[in-house]
Amino acid sequence: MISKLHLVSLFFLVISLNYAQTLSGKVIDANTKQPLEVVTVYFDNTTIGTTTNEEGKFSIEYSAAIQSTLVISYLGYEKVFISDYRNINNITIELKESINALDEVVIDADDGMSRAEKLRWFRKEFLGKSENGKSCKIRNEKDIRIRYNKQKRTLIAWSKAPIIVKNRSLQYEISFDIIDFEIVIGKWNATSVIYSGTTFFKDLDESKKKRVLKKREDTYNGSVQHFIRALYNKNLEEEGYIFGKKGLKVNPYEFFNIYDTDKFGYKTVTLKEKLDIFYKDVIESLIQTTGIEFKIDKYGNFSPVTDVLFGGNMGSQRIGDTLPSDYGLNE
Repeated sequence: MISKLHLVSLFFLVISLNYAQTLSGKVIDANTKQPLEVVTVYFDNTTIGTTTNEEGKFSIEYSAAIQSTLVISYLGYEKVFISDYRNINNITIELKESINALDEVVIDADDGMSRAEKLRWFRKEFLGKSENGKSCKIRNEKDIRIRYNKQKRTLIAWSKAPIIVKNRSLQYEISFDIIDFEIVIGKWNATSVIYSGTTFFKDLDESKKKRVLKKREDTYNGSVQHFIRALYNKNLEEEGYIFGKKGLKVNPYEFFNIYDTDKFGYKTVTLKEKLDIFYKDVIESLIQTTGIEFKIDKYGNFSPVTDVLFGGNMGSQRIGDTLPSDYGLNE
């Protein structure tokens, strides 16, 4: 059975502009109206972020390439997501204190699986089993709460604090705010992995080592991000992709309908039926959709992400194999 991954990044469709813009704002407590310091403000799944100063103020610059949601995150408060930030010069954001009923659950209750075993499952299916995934280290496992349902054989996880991961292979520090995380456990392996959240990348490779850059390039090639960009540009075969159906090579454009770019820079895509994908004749994946259509942009974003399912190599990619959505855009 091919395990499919539903990885939800909170992309919203917004108007693209052709120049850099700066968004300034202030973050305050919704109840006291007092400024909040060191609040994290970032564009989801990118390396672009900042924190508020002692007056609760922040300033963040972005370009037309950034299509993701602005996330405002502070421990103990509910996160705020803003998609309509373009053409806004200044904004005041009020954060409300969070109430999480899950934290009232007895964490170490006897649910049929030890915490050590639950953490092993979490690491494997969150970080991934690839070389990149195995190079990752979670720095704050104590913050992760995990419950196992013995009857349904499902494992769920959550955390008040962002999960901090150091990816030694790709040289990123990743901050991941969990929204949902669930594993359905089969006899030997997970049969389904569904997780969603927002992600901020910190580049640890300040000196731009050739080894690290090569590793990132190798990870990007054949990834979902690479595939979506190639689909947008209609250069799938030039980028190394071959498609199959029942063991026979097929023309992908007989299955994908890719419509003209709309005024916002997006293309609408439909897929007639499930297709096998081969990258460089070796790495095998598959794609299928659950909706009528989905939208893509030239940066590798697609929406709604829950309607596009990948299996095989692309479906097995986890946090350890993830690059920021602005990867390669400034090179």
